[in-house]
Amino acid sequence: MLKAIGKTPIQPLHRASCHCGAVVLEIHLPAGLPEPHRCDCSFCKRKGTIVAAVPAADLKVIRGQAALRKYQFGRQVAEHFFCGICGIYTHHRRSTNPNEFGFNIGCMEGVNPYDLGSVPVADGASGRNLWVSIVSENFLP
Repeated sequence: MLKAIGKTPIQPLHRASCHCGAVVLEIHLPAGLPEPHRCDCSFCKRKGTIVAAVPAADLKVIRGQAALRKYQFGRQVAEHFFCGICGIYTHHRRSTNPNEFGFNIGCMEGVNPYDLGSVPVADGASGRNLWVSIVSENFLP
């Protein structure tokens, strides 16, 4: 569990929002941020987001439920949520565990996901959800 990303401490109740602020999430992270990762499934590799996952009860939409749009594909298990105004992906119900939500670390208040450096990649392409490699590089000076 990460207790901070860069200089930003992870709060026990950390807020996250889309770019325009219409959608605001509250994420319960009492022990810190669970394993940040990327996924290489056909959808996630196109959005490139670094995510973490929590039990569904630990993520709440506290503002903007009506602004959210949902996208599903394939087996129709995963539910990917985006702000209908600015288009930012905020969170998703996981296909590998529908009792969990994944969320966009870049939406967390005060967090710069580039401060994470390299993160593992989950093998979503095969459907087996294995960690396959560390492929992202931190290109900051």
